[in-house]
Amino acid sequence: MSAHRLTALFCGAAVSALALSSAQAEVLNDAGAPLLDAVLVTGSTTDVREIGGSVQVIDAAQLEIFAYSDVNRVLRQAPGLYLQEEEGFGLRPNIGIRGSGTDRNGRITVMEDGVLIAPAPYAAPAAYYFPRMTRISAVEVSKGPAAIKYGPLTVGGALNLFSTPIPDVSPGDLSGRLDLLAGEYGGRRALGSVGGWAALGGGWEIGGLIEGLYESSDGFKVIDAGGDTGFEINDGLVKLGLRSTDGRHQLEAKYQRYDETSHETYLGLTLADFNADPYRRYNGSGADVMNVDHETFQLTHRFQISPNVSLTTLAYHHETARAWYKLNDVRNTANTGWVSISNVVGNPTANAVQMADLIGAPGVTGRAGALRVRNNNRQYSASGVQSVVAVDFQTGAMDHGLEFSVRHHRDEEDRFQQDDRYTMVNGRMVLASAGAPGSQENRLGEAKAWAFFLRDEMGFGALTITPGLRYETIRLKRTDWALTDPARTTQTRVIHSNVDVWIPGVSAAWRLNPEFLLIAGAHRGFANPGPGSTSDAETSWSYEAGVRWGRGGWQAEAIAFFNDYDNLVGTCTASTGAGCNIGDQFDGGAVEVRGLEVAASHTFADLAVNGFAIPVSLAYTFTDAEFKSSFVSAYGPWGAVNAGDELPYLPEHQLNLTVGLELERLKLTSGFNWVSEARETAGSGPIAASDKIDERLVIDLAAEYAVTPNFALFATVQNVADETYNVSFSPAGARPGAPRLVMAGVRASF
Repeated sequence: MSAHRLTALFCGAAVSALALSSAQAEVLNDAGAPLLDAVLVTGSTTDVREIGGSVQVIDAAQLEIFAYSDVNRVLRQAPGLYLQEEEGFGLRPNIGIRGSGTDRNGRITVMEDGVLIAPAPYAAPAAYYFPRMTRISAVEVSKGPAAIKYGPLTVGGALNLFSTPIPDVSPGDLSGRLDLLAGEYGGRRALGSVGGWAALGGGWEIGGLIEGLYESSDGFKVIDAGGDTGFEINDGLVKLGLRSTDGRHQLEAKYQRYDETSHETYLGLTLADFNADPYRRYNGSGADVMNVDHETFQLTHRFQISPNVSLTTLAYHHETARAWYKLNDVRNTANTGWVSISNVVGNPTANAVQMADLIGAPGVTGRAGALRVRNNNRQYSASGVQSVVAVDFQTGAMDHGLEFSVRHHRDEEDRFQQDDRYTMVNGRMVLASAGAPGSQENRLGEAKAWAFFLRDEMGFGALTITPGLRYETIRLKRTDWALTDPARTTQTRVIHSNVDVWIPGVSAAWRLNPEFLLIAGAHRGFANPGPGSTSDAETSWSYEAGVRWGRGGWQAEAIAFFNDYDNLVGTCTASTGAGCNIGDQFDGGAVEVRGLEVAASHTFADLAVNGFAIPVSLAYTFTDAEFKSSFVSAYGPWGAVNAGDELPYLPEHQLNLTVGLELERLKLTSGFNWVSEARETAGSGPIAASDKIDERLVIDLAAEYAVTPNFALFATVQNVADETYNVSFSPAGARPGAPRLVMAGVRASF
């Protein structure tokens, strides 16, 4: 069925419902509806408790407790997520949901303010840009049937991050904040914002927000011969708003600019060197640096057509330029080829000559041109427009909450890369020969997609059933040019492919009594192949069932889930350790992932009555995942797989416990995060030391003292016990989690 016919079909259904609702219209609410209400599954932590399906909201109050800039530490508070740390600061997150792959978030949908924010969400979803959590005001985590609202990746779930809103203050007033923090390893952070609204007359108000973020660190790792291992980030946000005083119209223009320089590397350590000094870096990583520039343009309009009908439209465009200049491989002993750095540090005995080149001992000159550094130079762009119609109406005794959305999207990834060769001289890398731009990789991947979504939340008294249906039609294209053709005058290969998929889902919620809500759901999981891929799409059926309970300030839920993969797909990236052609995809066959998510919270005592309060929250995830078939794959994390083998990077147990003490002016909060061991590659039985991702218990502390209602002293300590643990053997060698990091400063607001 063509996209035009589908548009007519879905629009016909939406218009019919809109007409029915308009006939029942009464008067508008005075306040109107939130600007992004239609692109949320749910709008607040209160709403979460009433819906069917697995959704967690981490709101501004929760985010402020520890003031994390590392997204990994933020997402520990939600069950069902898997976090493969990499460099200790959250610059390169690897996030999975309910057993999806974690590599570069390539199997989940990531959004900011309802807009797909991965540099190229369809053509290359692996993310080398991720919004800094310091400037994020809320996070919505959607799993199960709730995830099909967003797409295109519905296998695991979706993250929707929300930037700082224009302050909702009275016209003529301003509101702002300033956070200044400094700490260990040269850590510095400054976040400031100011905004408000002014009356224009004639029933209109104009508003605005300016926000700036600066973050930097000298880094906690040490290169043997010295050198920079830190990062510096500048992030600016401007919003302009226009709204009618009757709440019918809200218009917002957003511009955001981000630039980053981070001296990060894919080169880790041998296990022996990690055990001796986990924060060491070999001299072979001395030239490694990532430069990122990202811009976002977004225009959002909400029209409250009637009390029961709203139309929200978002137009967006973002561009990302990233060049990660980093060590890729080492010349083989025969001088006929190359050995990947993951193979070198994975087996240093068999690659002693290569290890010597990597280490670069004092006074020693290595082999000429033995170190190959790749300029991973890539340009991304993505743009689109999406509209959501939300309609509330009744048919007889049944309440309906109908949503219909259309999105047209296009994105691309342009790879124009080169290799330079270096010689190690007395611990320093010296350029031996420079490669020509485009001589390593010279290709363009493109995607165009139409997406349609329709769901109806139908209430039958205590029972709510929400069926939903998503349709994606995706056109993929890959164009290659010769590595000797930097001007791209003659195409050597053009590959076209099409993907059309229907993604159904349904959730149900049954209110047994004021305390108990039973929930259940099922949906189709989908992840499209990349441009030029010969693999099938990743598909699955996913199921969930559980109970949500609340009484007297207690809130708790337990949800069991089961993901039944028809075909698990692995994508070769440098971050997986390579050993394959970057961009190639591999079929992993049938896989089953089952688990249990538990969340609970309660505040003991009442600050106003008792003079103190003790808020407690808990998130726990149990996971059991296995391959259902045997095969041999060139994809590094899999290798030789036997039926029954466990999946890599999926710990069996994850627990996050937060306990606070609130006094009139003082707040103290402790966070305990325990993660059981996991394996680096697919396998069964006891995990070998060379394949084991360490079990760890990491404790964080935060303290805030209110000097005045608008001025506070703040401090946080991450990893209080200075726990040392290996978080990964990918991309190349053992890598440590962050050591103890102390930050302190002031918070001011008005």
